[in-house]
Amino acid sequence: MVSDPCRIFLTLCTLTFTGTFCLLQGSPKVLLVSFDGFRWDYIYKFPTPNFHSIIEDGIHVKQVTNVFITKTYPNHYSMVTGLYAENHGIVANEMYDPVLNKTFSMDRMDIYDSEFWEEAVPIWFTNQYEGRKSGAAMWPGSDVNISGVYPSFYLPYNETVSFEYRVAKLIEWFTSNKPIHLGLLYWEEPDESGHLLGPDNPLMSYVITEVDNKLGHLVAELKKAGLWDTMNLIITSDHGMEQCSSDRVIELDNYVDKNLYTVVEHSPTVAILPKEGKLEDVYKALANAHPNMTVYKKEDIPERFHYLHNSRIQPILAVADLGWTILQNRSGRYLEGNHGYDNTEPNMHPLLVAHGPAFKRNVTKEAMTFTDLYPLLCHLLDIQPLPNNGSLSHVQDLLTSAAAQFLSDYGGQESYASIVGVFLGSVLALTFLLVFIKHVTRSQISAPQIEHPEITQPLLDV
Repeated sequence: MVSDPCRIFLTLCTLTFTGTFCLLQGSPKVLLVSFDGFRWDYIYKFPTPNFHSIIEDGIHVKQVTNVFITKTYPNHYSMVTGLYAENHGIVANEMYDPVLNKTFSMDRMDIYDSEFWEEAVPIWFTNQYEGRKSGAAMWPGSDVNISGVYPSFYLPYNETVSFEYRVAKLIEWFTSNKPIHLGLLYWEEPDESGHLLGPDNPLMSYVITEVDNKLGHLVAELKKAGLWDTMNLIITSDHGMEQCSSDRVIELDNYVDKNLYTVVEHSPTVAILPKEGKLEDVYKALANAHPNMTVYKKEDIPERFHYLHNSRIQPILAVADLGWTILQNRSGRYLEGNHGYDNTEPNMHPLLVAHGPAFKRNVTKEAMTFTDLYPLLCHLLDIQPLPNNGSLSHVQDLLTSAAAQFLSDYGGQESYASIVGVFLGSVLALTFLLVFIKHVTRSQISAPQIEHPEITQPLLDV
């Protein structure tokens, strides 16, 4: 018989060895999910059992301060670059670049000109450069040829493609012979219904319930595929939503001649391009036109917005107060719900929940900023982050101590070497123990044979 101290020592060494082996067995897997327009407090206003189940078994950041302006394309690109809009160049859903003399429009799906995207490098580029694979299901910008690179696998954007199909493709990519390590999943709701109904409409209960059901489907499919316990899953959104009213509309035609300017980006943060020589005329006409509209010359935009140092930011910016709409006139497009307001407004904020081996359990954090998500993703993937406006230190309290130990802030060979060191130390300890027990008990202990996985480094997919 083996003595109790020896048995305990054997158990500890075996656990250490097994844990190290699991780390070496494959690279970390991360799935980032965005439900467009999911406001931070929807989980309190409407039944969302699947969101709450993840919160109970993972982490919950109540409010995420997104980047200005609080619209879809700027914030989705901030998530995957860690940069403010002025730095990554996707400053709005609708843009005009005076240097390129080109326009960018989400409404016209005129978004595939790579020159608009190449002021930054998205995380899938870095992930693939370090020898891993990436997959994106409709993530904004993922079907654009950015610096000659697409994700290893991606779905060209098509809003008619079901959520279930998008999930199925991601799981197929995660479980293939050459699996992806980074997955990105985008779904259009509840944003579309939020615009149509407004977030205060009782019918939004059905919309949020359906989104929660989608999340439940995702979790069930991850469990069925054997990914749930090994994958780090992050669910968030790009922005919140505010209730508007037809009684709170500001008509620019009441204050300035529409022939003096062009509206580039629309309400509630309106980017205005004056005709040549008309900057002062347009600005003076609008500067104090309405008490619920603040108008800035570009050089006077508050520093806190981080929305100044880019040629695509127009000479005049008109920002509506929360719940107000700016139109040229009543023939313009009015929405019952909208976003794009000041990013300090709580109703513009999304939430963030996460589950996986790297995250603590049943932990709630009051707030974080979107720019901190990118260094967190790089940390989870164990890759070298590019220069960014975030900081891992702001969100490291969401991680387990084991994640902090085995995942390096810098990625690359340094963290790999530390894992190998632990692995070799475990082997030496286990070998010593086996010899010791053999001499003490004069009996043999059969140890299971462990195959060492072959570690491959696939080439960069372009």
